[in-house]
Amino acid sequence: GDERSRESPAPAEAQMQAGAEGGGRVNRCCWKCSVPQLKKIVWGVAMVLGVCSSWSGSTQLAKLTFKKFDAPFTLTWFATNWNFLFFPLYYLGHVFKSAEKQSPKQRYRECCRFFGDNGLTLKVFFTKAAPFGVLWTLTNYLYLHAIKKINTTDVSVLFCCNKAFVFLLSWIVLRDRFMGVRIVAAIFAIAGIVMMTYADGFHSHSVIGIALVVGSASMSALYKVLFKLLLGSAKFGEAALFLSVLAVFNVLFVTCIPVILYFTKVEYWSSFDIVPWGNLCGFSILLLTFNILLNFGIAITYPTLISLGIVLSVPVNAVVDHYTSEIVFNSVRVIAIIIIGLGFLLLLLPEEWDVWVIKLLTRLKVRKKEEIPEGNGDIASGLPNKSRRTRPSMSS
Repeated sequence: GDERSRESPAPAEAQMQAGAEGGGRVNRCCWKCSVPQLKKIVWGVAMVLGVCSSWSGSTQLAKLTFKKFDAPFTLTWFATNWNFLFFPLYYLGHVFKSAEKQSPKQRYRECCRFFGDNGLTLKVFFTKAAPFGVLWTLTNYLYLHAIKKINTTDVSVLFCCNKAFVFLLSWIVLRDRFMGVRIVAAIFAIAGIVMMTYADGFHSHSVIGIALVVGSASMSALYKVLFKLLLGSAKFGEAALFLSVLAVFNVLFVTCIPVILYFTKVEYWSSFDIVPWGNLCGFSILLLTFNILLNFGIAITYPTLISLGIVLSVPVNAVVDHYTSEIVFNSVRVIAIIIIGLGFLLLLLPEEWDVWVIKLLTRLKVRKKEEIPEGNGDIASGLPNKSRRTRPSMSS
Protein backbone atom coordinates (compact mmCIF):
# COMPACT_ATOMS: atom_id res chain seq x y z
CA GLY A 1 0.00 0.00 0.00
CA ASP A 2 2.84 2.41 0.82
CA GLU A 3 4.61 1.51 -2.43
CA ARG A 4 1.44 2.16 -4.42
CA SER A 5 0.91 5.49 -2.70
CA ARG A 6 4.48 6.50 -3.49
CA GLU A 7 4.35 5.39 -7.12
CA SER A 8 0.86 6.58 -8.10
CA PRO A 9 -0.35 10.04 -7.15
CA ALA A 10 -3.60 10.69 -5.36
CA PRO A 11 -6.76 11.11 -7.44
CA ALA A 12 -6.88 14.83 -6.75
CA GLU A 13 -3.23 15.22 -7.70
CA ALA A 14 -3.78 13.14 -10.85
CA GLN A 15 -6.68 15.36 -11.83
CA MET A 16 -4.57 18.47 -11.24
CA GLN A 17 -1.73 17.08 -13.35
CA ALA A 18 -4.13 16.07 -16.13
CA GLY A 19 -5.74 19.50 -15.99
CA ALA A 20 -2.35 21.19 -16.18
CA GLU A 21 -1.35 19.04 -19.16
CA GLY A 22 -4.71 19.69 -20.85
CA GLY A 23 -4.43 23.41 -20.14
CA GLY A 24 -0.95 23.44 -21.65
CA ARG A 25 -2.24 21.73 -24.77
CA VAL A 26 -5.14 24.18 -25.03
CA ASN A 27 -2.78 27.11 -24.58
CA ARG A 28 -0.48 25.72 -27.27
CA CYS A 29 -3.43 25.24 -29.64
CA CYS A 30 -4.73 28.72 -28.87
CA TRP A 31 -1.26 30.14 -29.42
CA LYS A 32 -0.91 28.33 -32.74
CA CYS A 33 -4.34 29.56 -33.82
CA SER A 34 -3.76 33.12 -32.65
CA VAL A 35 -0.36 33.65 -34.29
CA PRO A 36 -1.71 33.65 -37.89
CA GLN A 37 -4.58 35.88 -36.81
CA LEU A 38 -2.15 38.20 -35.06
CA LYS A 39 -0.03 38.38 -38.18
CA LYS A 40 -3.12 39.19 -40.24
CA ILE A 41 -4.08 41.96 -37.83
CA VAL A 42 -0.55 43.43 -37.87
CA TRP A 43 -0.49 43.33 -41.67
CA GLY A 44 -3.99 44.79 -41.63
CA VAL A 45 -2.86 47.79 -39.58
CA ALA A 46 0.02 48.29 -42.00
CA MET A 47 -2.39 48.04 -44.93
CA VAL A 48 -4.78 50.54 -43.36
CA LEU A 49 -1.94 53.03 -42.92
CA GLY A 50 -0.67 52.35 -46.43
CA VAL A 51 -4.07 52.74 -48.11
CA CYS A 52 -4.88 55.84 -46.06
CA SER A 53 -1.54 57.56 -46.72
CA SER A 54 -1.38 56.67 -50.44
CA TRP A 55 -4.98 57.71 -51.18
CA SER A 56 -4.91 60.95 -49.18
CA GLY A 57 -1.37 61.71 -50.40
CA SER A 58 -2.30 61.28 -54.07
CA THR A 59 -5.37 63.50 -53.58
CA GLN A 60 -3.37 66.27 -51.91
CA LEU A 61 -0.56 66.00 -54.45
CA ALA A 62 -3.05 66.28 -57.31
CA LYS A 63 -4.46 69.45 -55.73
CA LEU A 64 -0.93 70.84 -55.46
CA THR A 65 -0.11 69.86 -59.05
CA PHE A 66 -3.07 71.79 -60.49
CA LYS A 67 -1.68 75.04 -59.10
CA LYS A 68 1.20 74.77 -61.60
CA PHE A 69 -0.12 72.33 -64.19
CA ASP A 70 -3.82 72.72 -65.00
CA ALA A 71 -4.29 69.55 -67.07
CA PRO A 72 -6.43 66.88 -65.31
CA PHE A 73 -6.86 64.65 -68.38
CA THR A 74 -3.15 64.69 -69.16
CA LEU A 75 -2.44 63.80 -65.53
CA THR A 76 -4.95 60.94 -65.80
CA TRP A 77 -3.30 59.65 -68.97
CA PHE A 78 0.18 59.92 -67.45
CA ALA A 79 -0.79 58.08 -64.24
CA THR A 80 -2.66 55.31 -66.09
CA ASN A 81 0.46 54.47 -68.10
CA TRP A 82 2.11 53.39 -64.85
CA ASN A 83 -0.37 50.50 -64.65
CA PHE A 84 1.93 48.66 -67.04
CA LEU A 85 4.11 47.88 -63.99
CA PHE A 86 1.42 45.70 -62.41
CA PHE A 87 2.30 42.44 -64.17
CA PRO A 88 6.11 42.84 -63.87
CA LEU A 89 5.76 43.56 -60.14
CA TYR A 90 3.48 40.56 -59.75
CA TYR A 91 5.97 38.34 -61.58
CA LEU A 92 8.77 39.48 -59.26
CA GLY A 93 6.63 38.49 -56.29
CA HIS A 94 5.91 35.16 -57.96
CA VAL A 95 9.63 34.49 -58.43
CA PHE A 96 10.48 35.26 -54.79
CA LYS A 97 7.49 33.50 -53.20
CA SER A 98 6.41 30.59 -55.37
CA ALA A 99 8.16 27.22 -55.12
CA GLU A 100 7.44 26.32 -58.76
CA LYS A 101 9.02 29.18 -60.69
CA GLN A 102 7.83 29.80 -64.24
CA SER A 103 9.28 31.89 -67.02
CA PRO A 104 7.57 35.21 -67.82
CA LYS A 105 6.17 33.74 -71.05
CA GLN A 106 4.72 30.71 -69.26
CA ARG A 107 3.21 32.85 -66.53
CA TYR A 108 1.76 35.23 -69.12
CA ARG A 109 0.12 32.37 -71.04
CA GLU A 110 -1.33 30.93 -67.86
CA CYS A 111 -2.79 34.27 -66.82
CA CYS A 112 -4.17 34.83 -70.34
CA ARG A 113 -6.61 31.95 -69.76
CA PHE A 114 -8.62 34.44 -67.75
CA PHE A 115 -9.75 36.04 -71.02
CA GLY A 116 -10.88 32.73 -72.56
CA ASP A 117 -9.61 29.56 -74.16
CA ASN A 118 -7.93 31.49 -76.98
CA GLY A 119 -6.20 33.89 -74.60
CA LEU A 120 -5.85 37.61 -75.22
CA THR A 121 -6.89 37.95 -78.85
CA LEU A 122 -7.64 41.18 -80.71
CA LYS A 123 -11.37 40.54 -80.43
CA VAL A 124 -11.13 39.94 -76.68
CA PHE A 125 -9.02 43.08 -76.31
CA PHE A 126 -11.72 45.28 -77.87
CA THR A 127 -14.73 43.54 -76.32
CA LYS A 128 -13.49 42.86 -72.77
CA ALA A 129 -10.56 45.19 -72.10
CA ALA A 130 -11.38 48.36 -74.01
CA PRO A 131 -14.69 49.16 -72.20
CA PHE A 132 -12.95 48.88 -68.83
CA GLY A 133 -10.15 51.11 -70.10
CA VAL A 134 -12.73 53.79 -70.90
CA LEU A 135 -14.38 53.43 -67.48
CA TRP A 136 -10.98 53.56 -65.75
CA THR A 137 -10.09 56.79 -67.57
CA LEU A 138 -13.45 58.41 -66.85
CA THR A 139 -13.30 57.48 -63.16
CA ASN A 140 -9.88 59.05 -62.64
CA TYR A 141 -10.50 62.07 -64.88
CA LEU A 142 -13.78 63.02 -63.18
CA TYR A 143 -12.16 62.59 -59.76
CA LEU A 144 -9.20 64.80 -60.66
CA HIS A 145 -11.38 67.40 -62.37
CA ALA A 146 -13.52 67.59 -59.21
CA ILE A 147 -10.43 68.37 -57.14
CA LYS A 148 -10.09 71.59 -59.15
CA LYS A 149 -13.61 72.67 -58.19
CA ILE A 150 -13.98 71.71 -54.51
CA ASN A 151 -11.75 70.86 -51.57
CA THR A 152 -10.17 67.44 -51.16
CA THR A 153 -12.17 66.60 -48.02
CA ASP A 154 -15.48 66.79 -49.86
CA VAL A 155 -14.03 64.87 -52.81
CA SER A 156 -12.74 62.01 -50.66
CA VAL A 157 -15.99 61.82 -48.67
CA LEU A 158 -18.25 61.81 -51.71
CA PHE A 159 -16.15 59.18 -53.47
CA CYS A 160 -16.89 56.81 -50.58
CA CYS A 161 -20.44 56.65 -51.96
CA ASN A 162 -19.19 54.35 -54.74
CA LYS A 163 -19.60 51.39 -52.36
CA ALA A 164 -23.31 52.20 -52.02
CA PHE A 165 -23.61 52.48 -55.80
CA VAL A 166 -21.90 49.08 -56.15
CA PHE A 167 -24.50 47.52 -53.87
CA LEU A 168 -27.42 49.09 -55.76
CA LEU A 169 -26.08 48.02 -59.15
CA SER A 170 -25.25 44.53 -57.88
CA TRP A 171 -28.74 44.19 -56.45
CA ILE A 172 -30.34 45.29 -59.75
CA VAL A 173 -27.98 43.76 -62.32
CA LEU A 174 -26.39 40.78 -60.57
CA ARG A 175 -29.45 39.91 -58.44
CA ASP A 176 -27.40 39.89 -55.26
CA ARG A 177 -28.98 39.24 -51.87
CA PHE A 178 -31.24 42.00 -50.58
CA MET A 179 -30.04 43.51 -47.32
CA GLY A 180 -32.01 46.17 -45.48
CA VAL A 181 -28.90 47.53 -43.79
CA ARG A 182 -27.26 48.24 -47.13
CA ILE A 183 -30.38 49.97 -48.38
CA VAL A 184 -30.15 52.20 -45.30
CA ALA A 185 -26.47 52.80 -46.11
CA ALA A 186 -27.39 53.81 -49.68
CA ILE A 187 -29.98 56.23 -48.29
CA PHE A 188 -27.31 57.67 -45.99
CA ALA A 189 -25.02 58.16 -48.99
CA ILE A 190 -27.68 60.00 -50.99
CA ALA A 191 -28.63 62.14 -47.99
CA GLY A 192 -24.95 62.98 -47.43
CA ILE A 193 -24.57 64.07 -51.05
CA VAL A 194 -27.57 66.42 -50.74
CA MET A 195 -26.32 67.83 -47.45
CA MET A 196 -22.83 68.32 -48.85
CA THR A 197 -24.31 70.32 -51.72
CA TYR A 198 -26.35 72.39 -49.27
CA ALA A 199 -23.29 73.08 -47.09
CA ASP A 200 -21.83 75.50 -49.68
CA GLY A 201 -25.15 77.13 -50.51
CA PHE A 202 -25.66 75.51 -53.93
CA HIS A 203 -22.97 77.59 -55.64
CA SER A 204 -22.22 76.73 -59.25
CA HIS A 205 -18.62 75.61 -58.68
CA SER A 206 -19.53 73.40 -55.72
CA VAL A 207 -22.50 71.82 -57.51
CA ILE A 208 -20.34 71.04 -60.55
CA GLY A 209 -17.58 69.62 -58.35
CA ILE A 210 -20.01 67.41 -56.41
CA ALA A 211 -21.58 66.22 -59.65
CA LEU A 212 -18.12 65.31 -60.97
CA VAL A 213 -17.28 63.26 -57.86
CA VAL A 214 -20.64 61.48 -57.94
CA GLY A 215 -20.02 60.73 -61.62
CA SER A 216 -16.58 59.35 -60.76
CA ALA A 217 -18.05 57.15 -58.00
CA SER A 218 -20.73 55.93 -60.43
CA MET A 219 -18.12 55.03 -63.07
CA SER A 220 -16.10 53.17 -60.44
CA ALA A 221 -19.19 51.21 -59.34
CA LEU A 222 -20.09 50.41 -62.96
CA TYR A 223 -16.52 49.20 -63.54
CA LYS A 224 -16.68 46.79 -60.59
CA VAL A 225 -20.14 45.43 -61.38
CA LEU A 226 -19.41 44.93 -65.09
CA PHE A 227 -16.13 43.22 -64.24
CA LYS A 228 -17.98 40.75 -62.03
CA LEU A 229 -20.72 40.28 -64.65
CA LEU A 230 -18.51 39.81 -67.73
CA LEU A 231 -15.26 38.42 -66.34
CA GLY A 232 -16.16 37.03 -62.92
CA SER A 233 -13.48 36.81 -60.24
CA ALA A 234 -9.78 37.05 -61.07
CA LYS A 235 -6.74 35.63 -59.35
CA PHE A 236 -3.82 37.88 -58.48
CA GLY A 237 -1.85 37.18 -61.65
CA GLU A 238 -4.93 37.59 -63.81
CA ALA A 239 -5.83 40.89 -62.15
CA ALA A 240 -2.26 42.16 -62.59
CA LEU A 241 -2.27 41.23 -66.27
CA PHE A 242 -5.67 42.86 -66.77
CA LEU A 243 -4.51 46.15 -65.24
CA SER A 244 -1.37 46.08 -67.40
CA VAL A 245 -3.58 45.55 -70.46
CA LEU A 246 -5.51 48.68 -69.48
CA ALA A 247 -2.23 50.61 -69.62
CA VAL A 248 -1.61 49.23 -73.14
CA PHE A 249 -5.08 50.40 -74.18
CA ASN A 250 -4.34 53.81 -72.67
CA VAL A 251 -1.12 54.18 -74.68
CA LEU A 252 -2.63 53.01 -77.97
CA PHE A 253 -6.03 54.70 -77.97
CA VAL A 254 -6.13 57.46 -75.35
CA THR A 255 -2.84 59.20 -76.18
CA CYS A 256 -4.46 61.18 -78.97
CA ILE A 257 -6.83 62.96 -76.56
CA PRO A 258 -4.14 64.83 -74.50
CA VAL A 259 -2.49 65.81 -77.81
CA ILE A 260 -5.76 67.24 -79.12
CA LEU A 261 -6.39 69.06 -75.84
CA TYR A 262 -2.89 70.53 -76.00
CA PHE A 263 -3.16 71.89 -79.54
CA THR A 264 -6.67 73.21 -78.94
CA LYS A 265 -5.28 74.93 -75.81
CA VAL A 266 -7.86 73.33 -73.52
CA GLU A 267 -5.00 71.86 -71.49
CA TYR A 268 -2.04 73.96 -72.58
CA TRP A 269 1.38 74.69 -71.11
CA SER A 270 3.95 76.98 -72.69
CA SER A 271 7.00 74.70 -72.37
CA PHE A 272 7.86 71.31 -70.95
CA ASP A 273 10.32 72.93 -68.56
CA ILE A 274 7.51 74.31 -66.40
CA VAL A 275 5.82 70.91 -66.07
CA PRO A 276 6.21 69.73 -62.43
CA TRP A 277 7.54 66.26 -63.25
CA GLY A 278 8.18 65.55 -59.58
CA ASN A 279 4.53 66.09 -58.70
CA LEU A 280 3.36 64.07 -61.71
CA CYS A 281 5.61 61.13 -60.90
CA GLY A 282 4.83 61.34 -57.18
CA PHE A 283 1.09 61.31 -57.85
CA SER A 284 1.45 58.36 -60.24
CA ILE A 285 3.54 56.37 -57.75
CA LEU A 286 1.07 57.00 -54.90
CA LEU A 287 -1.89 56.06 -57.10
CA LEU A 288 -0.09 52.90 -58.25
CA THR A 289 0.68 52.02 -54.63
CA PHE A 290 -2.95 52.55 -53.66
CA ASN A 291 -4.19 50.27 -56.46
CA ILE A 292 -1.62 47.58 -55.58
CA LEU A 293 -2.68 47.59 -51.92
CA LEU A 294 -6.34 47.61 -52.89
CA ASN A 295 -6.08 44.69 -55.32
CA PHE A 296 -3.46 42.49 -53.66
CA GLY A 297 -3.79 43.41 -49.97
CA ILE A 298 -6.52 40.81 -49.41
CA ALA A 299 -3.84 38.11 -49.78
CA ILE A 300 -2.31 39.00 -46.40
CA THR A 301 -5.12 40.63 -44.41
CA TYR A 302 -8.87 41.12 -44.15
CA PRO A 303 -10.68 43.12 -46.90
CA THR A 304 -12.58 45.12 -44.29
CA LEU A 305 -9.36 46.57 -42.88
CA ILE A 306 -8.31 47.68 -46.36
CA SER A 307 -11.65 49.44 -46.84
CA LEU A 308 -11.20 51.23 -43.51
CA GLY A 309 -8.10 52.90 -44.94
CA ILE A 310 -10.28 54.71 -47.48
CA VAL A 311 -12.54 56.02 -44.70
CA LEU A 312 -9.58 57.15 -42.59
CA SER A 313 -8.29 59.23 -45.51
CA VAL A 314 -11.23 61.59 -44.95
CA PRO A 315 -10.05 62.99 -41.56
CA VAL A 316 -6.49 63.15 -42.92
CA ASN A 317 -7.64 65.31 -45.84
CA ALA A 318 -9.78 67.36 -43.46
CA VAL A 319 -6.78 68.16 -41.25
CA VAL A 320 -4.66 69.11 -44.27
CA ASP A 321 -7.45 71.28 -45.72
CA HIS A 322 -7.93 72.99 -42.38
CA TYR A 323 -4.34 74.25 -42.40
CA THR A 324 -3.81 74.78 -46.14
CA SER A 325 -7.16 76.04 -47.49
CA GLU A 326 -10.13 78.13 -46.46
CA ILE A 327 -12.55 75.28 -45.87
CA VAL A 328 -15.39 75.98 -43.42
CA PHE A 329 -16.47 73.00 -41.34
CA ASN A 330 -20.00 74.11 -40.55
CA SER A 331 -22.54 71.85 -38.89
CA VAL A 332 -24.13 70.75 -42.18
CA ARG A 333 -20.78 69.65 -43.68
CA VAL A 334 -19.79 67.78 -40.51
CA ILE A 335 -23.16 65.96 -40.37
CA ALA A 336 -22.85 65.06 -44.06
CA ILE A 337 -19.36 63.64 -43.51
CA ILE A 338 -20.58 61.59 -40.53
CA ILE A 339 -23.62 60.27 -42.43
CA ILE A 340 -21.59 59.20 -45.47
CA GLY A 341 -18.93 57.62 -43.24
CA LEU A 342 -21.59 55.75 -41.26
CA GLY A 343 -23.16 54.50 -44.49
CA PHE A 344 -19.76 53.29 -45.70
CA LEU A 345 -19.18 51.40 -42.45
CA LEU A 346 -22.63 49.77 -42.68
CA LEU A 347 -21.72 48.51 -46.13
CA LEU A 348 -18.70 46.73 -44.64
CA LEU A 349 -20.95 44.42 -42.62
CA PRO A 350 -20.83 40.82 -43.92
CA GLU A 351 -23.88 39.29 -45.55
CA GLU A 352 -24.53 36.95 -42.59
CA TRP A 353 -24.17 39.60 -39.91
CA ASP A 354 -27.81 39.18 -38.82
CA VAL A 355 -27.31 35.42 -38.32
CA TRP A 356 -24.27 36.11 -36.15
CA VAL A 357 -26.20 38.64 -34.06
CA ILE A 358 -29.07 36.18 -33.55
CA LYS A 359 -26.64 33.45 -32.49
CA LEU A 360 -24.95 35.82 -30.05
CA LEU A 361 -28.28 36.85 -28.52
CA THR A 362 -29.42 33.23 -28.15
CA ARG A 363 -26.15 32.32 -26.42
CA LEU A 364 -26.57 35.20 -23.99
CA LYS A 365 -30.13 34.09 -23.22
CA VAL A 366 -29.02 30.49 -22.63
CA ARG A 367 -26.29 31.64 -20.23
CA LYS A 368 -28.76 33.76 -18.28
CA LYS A 369 -31.16 30.82 -18.00
CA GLU A 370 -28.34 28.60 -16.76
CA GLU A 371 -27.25 31.12 -14.15
CA ILE A 372 -30.76 31.62 -12.71
CA PRO A 373 -31.42 27.94 -11.77
CA GLU A 374 -28.00 27.68 -10.14
CA GLY A 375 -28.80 30.68 -7.98
CA ASN A 376 -32.22 29.28 -7.04
CA GLY A 377 -30.61 25.94 -6.14
CA ASP A 378 -28.27 27.59 -3.67
CA ILE A 379 -31.11 29.43 -1.97
CA ALA A 380 -33.28 26.34 -1.84
CA SER A 381 -30.46 24.23 -0.40
CA GLY A 382 -29.93 26.78 2.33
CA LEU A 383 -33.54 26.93 3.50
CA PRO A 384 -33.85 23.35 4.81
CA ASN A 385 -30.72 23.81 6.92
CA LYS A 386 -32.30 26.75 8.69
CA SER A 387 -35.53 24.90 9.25
CA ARG A 388 -33.66 21.88 10.64
CA ARG A 389 -31.85 24.07 13.11
CA THR A 390 -35.06 25.61 14.42
CA ARG A 391 -37.01 22.36 14.80
CA PRO A 392 -35.24 20.99 17.98
CA SER A 393 -36.12 24.10 19.98
CA MET A 394 -39.78 23.70 19.03
CA SER A 395 -39.84 20.04 20.02
CA SER A 396 -38.19 20.68 23.36
